[in-house]
Amino acid sequence: MKEEFWHDKWERNDIGFHEASGNSLLNEFFTELSLSPGDRIFLPLCGKTKDIAWLLKQEISVVGCELSEGAVEQLFNEMSVVPKVNQIGKLKCYSSENIDIFVGNIFDLSREELGPVTAVYDRAALVALPGDTRVQYVKHLLDITQIAPQLLISFQYEQALMAGPPFSVGSRLIYEYYDAYYCLQALTTRTVVGGLKGKVPAREEAWLLTPK
Repeated sequence: MKEEFWHDKWERNDIGFHEASGNSLLNEFFTELSLSPGDRIFLPLCGKTKDIAWLLKQEISVVGCELSEGAVEQLFNEMSVVPKVNQIGKLKCYSSENIDIFVGNIFDLSREELGPVTAVYDRAALVALPGDTRVQYVKHLLDITQIAPQLLISFQYEQALMAGPPFSVGSRLIYEYYDAYYCLQALTTRTVVGGLKGKVPAREEAWLLTPK
């Protein structure tokens, strides 16, 4: 899946994967991460998610990475925040109080550039990537976050009925990707009302990944 695919989606405002009110599973299970005010959480492939503003209200520092600069500009505009913009390595970084969003390919983001994080909230990254790229992403994420605890949101549906993204990433794959590094806890599963993208029956799942 090429970068142009995602740039084109944002240019056409084809962002059905974006949740206008944020993800209620974050609100429900945020405490499972045992974070304290001032802790820093990483949101890979964050888009302009409303989850960022929610996390900031919990006094959590947010760092994200997003391919689309337009999405990041919209994020700050919608929060009525004027960011500072700096070039850091191959990426731009939009920053304000308690928030840093890197713009560019997540595979160009190094551990040193990201800096220490207390946890990861993966709402839209793992499920956004096709198989081979997903495996590469998992390895990269483990490296740059130093196997930080994760709250992971995934979807499970019959992949043959609809092309991703989001892709179906069920429990078998999650164990395949993460079991060597984390204790895995399935927190909940719920029906996607109206089907995924209004097309196919699907389940949305929340997982807690705690380093072994």
